[in-house]
Amino acid sequence: MQQQPQAQPTPKPKKKIRVPRVVDGVEQMVEIEVDADAGPGWGPNDKHTLLNKRITRVDGSLKATGAALYTYDQRLPGMLHARILRCPHGHARVTKLDTEAAAKIPGVKAIIPAPLTELRFAGAPVAAVAATTPEIAGDAVRAIKVTYEVLPHVVHAHAAIKPDAPKVVAEENNLQEKNKNGDPAKAEEAMATADATVEGEYITQRVHHTCLETHGMVVDYRGGDSATIYASTQGTFTIAADAAKQLGLTESNVTVSVEHMGGGFGSKFGLGLEGLLACRLSKQTKAPVKLMFTRYDEFVMAGNRSGSWQKLKAGVKNDGTIVALQARQYRLGGIGQGSQAGQPYIYRMGDTYREIYALHTNEDSAVAMRAPGHPQASFAVESLVDELAYKIKMDPVAFRKKNLRDEVYHRQLDRGAKEIGWSRRNPVAGGNSGPLKRGMGCAVGTWGGGGNNQCKVDVTISRDGSVLVAVGTQDLGTGTRTYTRAIVAEELGLTMKDVKERIGNSKLGAANPSGGSTTAPSLSPSVKDAAIKARMLMAERVASLLGNPKPEEVVFSGRKVSANGQSLSWQQATAALPAAGITSHGEWRADLQARGVHGVCFAEVEVDVETGHVKPIKMVHIQDGGLPLNRLTMESQINGGVIQSLGMALWEGRVMDADLGMQLNPGFGDYKLPGSLEMPEMVPIIDDDDKREAVIGIAEGCIIPALGALANAVFNACGVRVRELPITPDKILMALMNSGSISTAD
Repeated sequence: MQQQPQAQPTPKPKKKIRVPRVVDGVEQMVEIEVDADAGPGWGPNDKHTLLNKRITRVDGSLKATGAALYTYDQRLPGMLHARILRCPHGHARVTKLDTEAAAKIPGVKAIIPAPLTELRFAGAPVAAVAATTPEIAGDAVRAIKVTYEVLPHVVHAHAAIKPDAPKVVAEENNLQEKNKNGDPAKAEEAMATADATVEGEYITQRVHHTCLETHGMVVDYRGGDSATIYASTQGTFTIAADAAKQLGLTESNVTVSVEHMGGGFGSKFGLGLEGLLACRLSKQTKAPVKLMFTRYDEFVMAGNRSGSWQKLKAGVKNDGTIVALQARQYRLGGIGQGSQAGQPYIYRMGDTYREIYALHTNEDSAVAMRAPGHPQASFAVESLVDELAYKIKMDPVAFRKKNLRDEVYHRQLDRGAKEIGWSRRNPVAGGNSGPLKRGMGCAVGTWGGGGNNQCKVDVTISRDGSVLVAVGTQDLGTGTRTYTRAIVAEELGLTMKDVKERIGNSKLGAANPSGGSTTAPSLSPSVKDAAIKARMLMAERVASLLGNPKPEEVVFSGRKVSANGQSLSWQQATAALPAAGITSHGEWRADLQARGVHGVCFAEVEVDVETGHVKPIKMVHIQDGGLPLNRLTMESQINGGVIQSLGMALWEGRVMDADLGMQLNPGFGDYKLPGSLEMPEMVPIIDDDDKREAVIGIAEGCIIPALGALANAVFNACGVRVRELPITPDKILMALMNSGSISTAD
């Protein structure tokens, strides 16, 4: 009898969507195909038992007690320590590298040259040493004799843009056109119709990530056919392939471990220079090599936020309508390309024309840093918008609402104004009496924050009742461990203590790099999918004990499994599982995430017009983000973004010596960060009027608008506009003097 062909399952309908992929910390949009109808969703945001609640981080006690194991903490038998020799010149070539004396130092095991033929910034790596102790490695670095051909350099943008400036890269011009948008003639015509115009140059400095754990890796290769790499990285799966090439291994034989890491903010992707040198030293010595940057290394060669120089001119009607914008934007990325969002950013400004350029200097390359390119653009346009509002004597909140299409900003501006007490604001900038002047300002920001389909998650339920969720992602410090547990626990009707997580290893399920606010919307849908599948598998296994309900009719709640008026305790239910338990495999679902967040920040400051000192008094930030996985963490992310913005607005910035071509403040003693004494009252507000039943990353968005809010608050307080960050006392005093507010008689 002829066998009948089996019926093929009906293929699920598909649709194409665009999602962000993070490459070296920078979002790139790609098109993928996903299921059009994927299954159960999150449900209403206010109907959860664990999610959208304030959950204490599950790894909090480990970090608070010092038990959490970081890359810096690795101590392996026979491990060598590495140090790097840095170039002291702004631009040079190595003509001779004499390592003879260094190699003779007892304990020195290997010396290798760095893979650079031309050193284009002070601090560029020249050579690396591996020795039995870090002190011996440091001695060997100092014993290396280097002969340099010193070349001309330029480290300041205003000098690099000149026609006769030294070339940073011999075969390229320092100034490179990157983008033109709009019609310059139409913008000029529209500008002529304006009742008032504002023109200015807005400058943001280059700031550092200042990760508490410096860049570094421990490469454990002992001459065999496999290696383990302990990395301080944002991407568990971004290292193995390149490391394998350096070690002469197959990628599958390289394991990457990221148990905990001490900050990245966009700076730790891929093998990096630290990993490349560590691999080469380990391969040569056939021993584990630990190469962690010193703090000096971290400041001069680990990258930083791109600086910006923006020349903006805008025209406005007396009714508050912005009619035109002309913008020339320079991305200041050192030897790199830099980053900067295009103007007019998120405002409606009639006829606009912009030009964007990359301007090279002899500084280490800018790399991605929390919301790459957005704080720079936001600061400039928010300062400009504020100046336009004051020019026509219109309330800055009302003026913004007039020129923002998205009604979400209107709602958030009203909420923030009420919280900060906007009615107390000076109607006239600098109008209050006395040397200590209070002022308020506001600003808005935007970000993408969507996910992509790279995460693969396993949920295993064992016969003894234990539950494990496993995926290779690492926890950047944003609470990944906590919400993976919470999602599974809520789906199965359990508590946080009933679920354990295993993350941070490249032998587990694949995951996207943590950056660009893509982690939560990439990972949480995969975790949810795995949890739903685990619940359905469990329901099938216990159905016969509950009157044979359909799997979707079985209720998991309160550590019980129920149907048809009957209940099993969790332990009774799992006892019905096979000896190996059950494992479900979760895939990313586009319907469980979304893209696009809004944020508004208000600031109140006090300016001492006798000293120029700025004291932040209160910061209010309103942020939407769809479904908050953990309210406590989301509020912490908002506060963290505000604090980083405070640093950039008022204190931080690398100081470069034009003659020496080197950074003058490469350490925490001279590079000013905000501390506890500088903290204002901070009010993080989650915008629960955002009813989207989807997870959206918010970590980038909450750093963007505070810069403009602070700058505008300073103006409202003392009546002078500082257009260059950081807003230090000297700039305020000079502006007051130039405005005639301070007498020069003394």
